[in-house]
Amino acid sequence: MSSLYDPLTMGKLQLKNRVFMAPLTRNRARPDGVPGSMAAVYYSQRASAGLIVTEATQISPMGKGYVNTPGIHTDEQVAEWKKIVAAVHQAGGRIFLQLWHVGRISHSSLLPGNVAPLAPSAIRAKSQTVTASGFVDVSTPRAMTATDILQTIGDFRKAAANAHLAGFDGVEIHAANGYLIDQFLQSKSNARTDDYGGTTAKRVRFLREVVEAVLDVWEPTRVGVRISPGGTFNDMDDEDPEQTFSQVVDMLNGFRLGYLHVVEAAPEETPAREQLTTLFKYLRGAWKGIYIVNGGYDAARGELAVSSGDADAVAYGRLFLANPDLPKRLSHRGPLNAPDPKTFYGGTAAGYIDYPDWSAHV
Repeated sequence: MSSLYDPLTMGKLQLKNRVFMAPLTRNRARPDGVPGSMAAVYYSQRASAGLIVTEATQISPMGKGYVNTPGIHTDEQVAEWKKIVAAVHQAGGRIFLQLWHVGRISHSSLLPGNVAPLAPSAIRAKSQTVTASGFVDVSTPRAMTATDILQTIGDFRKAAANAHLAGFDGVEIHAANGYLIDQFLQSKSNARTDDYGGTTAKRVRFLREVVEAVLDVWEPTRVGVRISPGGTFNDMDDEDPEQTFSQVVDMLNGFRLGYLHVVEAAPEETPAREQLTTLFKYLRGAWKGIYIVNGGYDAARGELAVSSGDADAVAYGRLFLANPDLPKRLSHRGPLNAPDPKTFYGGTAAGYIDYPDWSAHV
């Protein structure tokens, strides 16, 4: 029986505990996608995590969907990420980069030449994004051509290579939360009739080819995939999530990846999640590797998830945002800093690198 605070072996990586830091968008990068000057401090402060997964990071200029989010597609971006990784490693931490393409969850003003966003199908999401002018409805996307698909898969491969150059311990492929890969997976956003749409097997193909491209660069145990079965965030839905995500897991099992990261709930989602319990239990049983859960976990729920075998690790989001030393606080039932929603996105050091360690209270 394992504990949330026990070490975890992931391939050749030795992780010091199973309290992972979930990817958290903070909108503090420069307009050119270079991570902000405070990012090295922010991530190194949280190096006590068993594994840090960075904020979602766009693989290309066309992958951008929100103002002031970082990229991994230019030399300057890679150079700044290298400093961040070095700071985390110096503090004794491990860090994966999350590879991100937003697909239709974007606005033309954020994209090169003010072009339309790319998506599996030209279906506009009932969703908003953030531009320099504030919240706006997302733009109507353009359905990707075969050439677009090949180009984007190549962008994932290049971004994975850039993450390797920056010194990351691995990468996580973002296939959740209504972004591009999830848009291919789920039937509401994928109305294609070619080899990338229609049947479940065809909708899963894009994810499979992205994984194959990333594995051209990284060994399998250094790659994770994040999915959100049944998630409705960003106007998502699927006619048969059990069939779709069962096939996703069966396909991914063949690659012997480092982990599967499953989002069980997002704060923005209101539908009851109990109906998905059976699906989550099936996915846990079907997955042959390390299984990470995410979605509103506290200390007690996280400890139970690991000790019962329902998960191998738990990814914490907002709690880690506000508590740099979260593993220590959870394991000793220490006081928790309350996250300040007003400082989640954009801004200064306030609500970013000024949350105190527990040592400040004892």
